[in-house]
Amino acid sequence: MNLDTAKIYVKGGKGGDGCISFRREKHIPRGGPNGGDGGNGGSIVLQATKEMTTLIDLRYRPHQTADDGQHGMGKLRNGGSAEDRVVRVPVGTVVRIHNTDEIISDLETAGQSFIAAQGGIGGRGNAHFRSSIFQTPRVAEKGEPGEERTIDLEVKLIADVGLVGFPNAGKSTLLSRTSAAKPKIAAYPFTTLTPNLGVVRIAEDKNFLLADIPGLIDGAHTGSGLGHDFLRHIERTKILIHVIDASASDGRDPIEDFEQINRELSLYNKRLARIPQLVALNKTDLPFAQDYLQKVLSYFGKRKVYEISALTGQGVNALITSTYRLLQRINKEIQQKNSQQTPMVISESRLKEKIKVTQGKNYFSVEGKAVRRAALMTDFGNEQAIVMFYRKLKKMGVINVLIKAGIQEGDTVQIDEFEFTFDQNSNG
Repeated sequence: MNLDTAKIYVKGGKGGDGCISFRREKHIPRGGPNGGDGGNGGSIVLQATKEMTTLIDLRYRPHQTADDGQHGMGKLRNGGSAEDRVVRVPVGTVVRIHNTDEIISDLETAGQSFIAAQGGIGGRGNAHFRSSIFQTPRVAEKGEPGEERTIDLEVKLIADVGLVGFPNAGKSTLLSRTSAAKPKIAAYPFTTLTPNLGVVRIAEDKNFLLADIPGLIDGAHTGSGLGHDFLRHIERTKILIHVIDASASDGRDPIEDFEQINRELSLYNKRLARIPQLVALNKTDLPFAQDYLQKVLSYFGKRKVYEISALTGQGVNALITSTYRLLQRINKEIQQKNSQQTPMVISESRLKEKIKVTQGKNYFSVEGKAVRRAALMTDFGNEQAIVMFYRKLKKMGVINVLIKAGIQEGDTVQIDEFEFTFDQNSNG
């Protein structure tokens, strides 16, 4: 079972309906409207936490629905708003629209949150619609339905340093040697099926997070073997320690293994090929490792490589110390780069929603979030509500857009699942 992905359905709560009510008190024959507003529906909020490492809980609870807001009441009493439903996910969770590559959120830090499904706003009661020419409004808005959609969640491991290499290269042994992590270790391929994390301590206040990532085989960039399960976990690491079995104990060629893994990284994402790599020649304590060691060292030439034995600890301290120093330089560069960046300012014109009108055969379709909301919150069984709806469309500019598009009296207008006949004189 892959615990690093999950598909869930999220639905925000519906806003409460506004109330139609009039003040009824003795000796006050014309008390006027006093209907309160409906409360807002709760939202589904994803929140990143360090206390979770997998998405297993959401696999057993794939439907997340927030509560509805309460309806408005008479005497200007507003309905209560529902609380948001907070769904905790591991740090490093990427949120996508289901079955697409569109990323809608990337929860990189603990405490970061994202509204996956917005709750609907409450409808206004009839007290809002009283005017000098509209003394007794018998109309109120319906609560807006909450957003609902299916999303895909994927955890990308957030570690400073990742261990890469073929199965049985000794990555898990190296992790257990350098940290308190206790990964399962055995003499067969794909011992590691899910990433293991360990904190490597150089000194009391000097440490970094090391990840032993599942092994890789030829064709992984296309999904073969553990494929994408391996590759997505290394996208956020700052350094890779490339562990090579210098003894060729399983009959593999160490140089071919090194080249093949780097080729798979580049084919999956060219950025991965640019992540700094430290090369660790493991199992050099084995007698027959000497038969391959000189050949491997000649291949790397002047490039610094580390001859280690993860089992005995030989050479491991030098590797870890160099890793920490390189990580310090990279972190310093990242901090300098972030301090020089200026925040992007979005102009007001970009934030303004555009209305899209499409002409079909005998109908005009209108799209737009605000237009859809206005339709959903209208009680089309109430004549006064229909008049109000027309006025809203006119204020938004929808009527002018339809006229410019060539709409005629009697043509059908579609907004979401609603259809009605265009009548320019229906403005009351």
